[in-house]
Amino acid sequence: AATKTSDIAAKAGLPKPNVYYYFKSKDNLYREVLESIIAPIMQASTPFNADGDPKEVLSAYIRSKIRISRDLPHASKVFASEIMHGAPHLSPNQVEQLNEQARHNIECIQRWIDRGQIAHVDAHHLMFSIWAATQTYADFDWQISAVTGKAKLADSDYDAAAETIIRMVLKGCEPEAA
Repeated sequence: AATKTSDIAAKAGLPKPNVYYYFKSKDNLYREVLESIIAPIMQASTPFNADGDPKEVLSAYIRSKIRISRDLPHASKVFASEIMHGAPHLSPNQVEQLNEQARHNIECIQRWIDRGQIAHVDAHHLMFSIWAATQTYADFDWQISAVTGKAKLADSDYDAAAETIIRMVLKGCEPEAA
């Protein structure tokens, strides 16, 4: 069932009319939540540069993606749901920006592969794997809490997650010995 505006207002500690005053409609509020997550997602890719050190770039990217899951879990879930439904509320410009960013990142990875800086892996699937591993900490927080026995993960848990993902990615991408 769809979330009611009155539930949103109650969760935010605002009277329902204030929600409509600021956002005019639930649709506008939803779009605003989406907008709030797109900028951090785009910024996470800032380190991607084909001339950069793959270890440093991939590590920085993974840390940024984990930070997004930690700091913006609700917006991150909304974004994931939007993508799973075919991005019906994203503007064509937003879709193009996100796709262009992904293409750029994948092209950087492919250049590293072509230069022998990282192992011969499928650049697309490497990117998808990083997305899946980092997004899990926002999308499946309930399951992670249930399995770890922690009501809420501490910053140190997110740091450990980032370092674990980094280690798996970097070890898996080590160039083959000549």
